[in-house]
Amino acid sequence: MTKTDGCNVCTLPSPNRPGIKDLELHALYEIANLVGSAMNLGKTLSDALRVLHTTLRMERATLILLDESGEKLTIRASYGLTKKEQQRGVYGLNEGVCGKIFQTGLPFVVPDINSEPLFLNRTQARNHIKKEKISFIGVPILLSDVPAGVLTVDRLFGQEISFEEDIRFLSVVARLIAQFLELNLAIRRHRADLVEENRHLRAELQKNYNRHNIIGQCKVMQEVFHSIGKVAPSSATVLLLGESGTGKELIARAIHNESPRRDSPFIKVNCAALPETLLESELLGHEKGAFTGATTVKKGRFELAHKGTLFLDEIAELSLPLQAKLLRVLQEQQFERLGGTETITVDVRIIAATNRSLDEEVANGLFRADLYYRLNVIPILLPPLRQRRQDIPLLIDHFLRQSNKRNHRKVRLSWEALEFLVEYDWPGNVRELQNLIERLVILTEGNTVRYADLPSYMLAEPEPTVDQGQGKAVKSRTLTVPRKKLSLRDMERQEIEAALRRHGWVQARAARELGLTQRQIGYRIRKYGLRVPGAR
Repeated sequence: MTKTDGCNVCTLPSPNRPGIKDLELHALYEIANLVGSAMNLGKTLSDALRVLHTTLRMERATLILLDESGEKLTIRASYGLTKKEQQRGVYGLNEGVCGKIFQTGLPFVVPDINSEPLFLNRTQARNHIKKEKISFIGVPILLSDVPAGVLTVDRLFGQEISFEEDIRFLSVVARLIAQFLELNLAIRRHRADLVEENRHLRAELQKNYNRHNIIGQCKVMQEVFHSIGKVAPSSATVLLLGESGTGKELIARAIHNESPRRDSPFIKVNCAALPETLLESELLGHEKGAFTGATTVKKGRFELAHKGTLFLDEIAELSLPLQAKLLRVLQEQQFERLGGTETITVDVRIIAATNRSLDEEVANGLFRADLYYRLNVIPILLPPLRQRRQDIPLLIDHFLRQSNKRNHRKVRLSWEALEFLVEYDWPGNVRELQNLIERLVILTEGNTVRYADLPSYMLAEPEPTVDQGQGKAVKSRTLTVPRKKLSLRDMERQEIEAALRRHGWVQARAARELGLTQRQIGYRIRKYGLRVPGAR
């Protein structure tokens, strides 16, 4: 054995091999064509090794790469090895023939594996072969002249084939494989950059459009957020008005969480969920023996909410006698438990909510006027979903991600279905939207929700509904086919232009209102071809 071009090879006469060049070129052509599938690195490498076998009869080809720890060499792809044999192929950076090739960056030839002490036979893939002489060839795979792995093959034909020519050819193959590795690394880095950019954008959306854990970027919701910021630091009573499903409890929690009472209890009472005979006990508590079944002393919700916030949902459902007792508690912050004589003093902030028009309830004698005035210190009107269509895609995305994660699905909406949902009137508001998304994620066949997958009740012509917050009739729409009054692009254009007009076309102010940077609003002005008055 003599050393040739930095490689230990057996010097043999160059044979006359008619047709071998054509086979090599064909093999290189087949391997080069695999570049398009470099994203799936494992399959691409296995296919490249298969080409070496089918075209040039090279046996037991393996591709050994540095693992993620940077401390071991492992077989990443192979041809002619079983899965168990491939798993055995783990080498230290200085071990055996493969370690020598990796450390030196030079090819290595073993004319006979049975007489080479550096050949470890770690995979044990040749134990069953009854042949006097098996030759082994390995060449380094270099990335920017730095060893990244080793390409090895067994040769089982006679000595008429020169090792030097095999090394020359395998070195070309190794360079092609190195290009696959570089391309795959670039793809993974690009994908990681996209994931990071997506994470950053989601964080920006969270910051700009998910204030107080409430999703909303439209103007009416920004006004609600502004009201939360104004009222939260005080202890004033707040009355939340709006239809069912508009998120009154979320707003109440947001006010509490932004207030100095945030570390104290937030207690909720649904006045419509309990019968009148139990509701007074729930609110004020009772003493032992106050009534049949009162076997222990029970604190009421007012006591439990001491120093915190009491949220009275569906306040219009209270009976007139209970309204009178509630008024006394609100005015004096004092009460007695049922069956008790001790006066209890509490410090509680009241947030009430209703989906009825309390003005009409007072006019009809169903709600006490003095209680209404006591509750209506700071009213906040929550808009129905049909008045904040700009938020619907954001809400759908949020509910889809939650439901997909919960149900181990990857469902998405088609553009046609999304446009329909943006135009739908949503009588049940955000709660209806959330429940619909959960239903679609669970029941939809495949991973895409199409227009035809939407519930039939949404596609049929609805009956006229009543705006519960205002007591006005809502005009019905025929929804038998997808309606495309305004695309999402048109909606965004109108919102941008309206904000600019409100602020006298001062881009910085409009951008602040919309939660955008000046660069972002400038891009949208150019995107939609908006003409700034006075600009040429």
